[in-house]
Amino acid sequence: MATPAVDAAAIAAARHRIPAAFRDMPQFVSEALTTLHGAPVVVMAETANPIGCFKGRGTWLAVSELLAGGVVGERRGLVVASAGNFGQGVAYAARAHGVSLTVYAATNASAAKVAAMRRLGAEVRLVGEDFDAAREAAAAHAEDDNAHLLVDGEDAWIAIGAGTMAAELTDAIVSGDLPELAALYVPVGNGALIGGVGAWLADRMPALRLVGVQAEAAPAMTLSWRERRAIETPTADTVADGIAARVPVPEALELMIRHVDDMVLVSEAEILDAQDQLGRALPLTVETAAAAGWAAASRHGRTEPIGFVLTGGNVVPAG
Repeated sequence: MATPAVDAAAIAAARHRIPAAFRDMPQFVSEALTTLHGAPVVVMAETANPIGCFKGRGTWLAVSELLAGGVVGERRGLVVASAGNFGQGVAYAARAHGVSLTVYAATNASAAKVAAMRRLGAEVRLVGEDFDAAREAAAAHAEDDNAHLLVDGEDAWIAIGAGTMAAELTDAIVSGDLPELAALYVPVGNGALIGGVGAWLADRMPALRLVGVQAEAAPAMTLSWRERRAIETPTADTVADGIAARVPVPEALELMIRHVDDMVLVSEAEILDAQDQLGRALPLTVETAAAAGWAAASRHGRTEPIGFVLTGGNVVPAG
């Protein structure tokens, strides 16, 4: 299978291929956050879909392409590593396409996310102390069982799918439904999301400043972006499980180097404070990783409109 370029042309062509359930998520100016910020704040709420996060866009495209290319099918299944949301996206697509899926997750993965992956038909195996240990186990499984290993951030279709949300944003800005933004803040785990968003913005709105946000306790992609080379960290121990990665994905890093304007690190306290603020300001549930963008954006009041991607709402239920 040929590897597609992650660019505006591929993103534009992919938009109609994504199921309606994952397209055109709410994008709106929050009055409460605007008051706090001092200028319009646009929320890109990627939570109102069957899996409660943005991952359904790219995973649908990736699984569709793998099936069409004969890489997976009735006789050959998929294996992935996930903290929970990516696994849900792959499980949703795999079930729809009749492809078996095994997900490897860390032993401390969110029980709610593990249960959600299993409801969607995935076999979930809990291995290792963190996501990257689970990823090593997934790779070993793929080799031993002749399954296809789908890596979030490595497969170009994941980033292409993520880029479609940026296309929806620029459509709304051009039409006047949303204000023109000075900056967009995006949580960064492995980098596929910001890479796809950046590929679209670089072509259609290059003046919009793209800022990636990571937890201080899981800074691998930030360190790698700054040094222009892959830098692993010994740990990724953060409350924001959705962006807790310690081993960079080279393909995603390459996209980030080309398209990201700045990377910002936020503390655990800032993430939790931002989650609390968003929970009170928005009629939405907000998971910790999703709060990272607002944690960075809210540090200082500004005079220009900004936006941030609310990447997921899969919180652990109370009690």
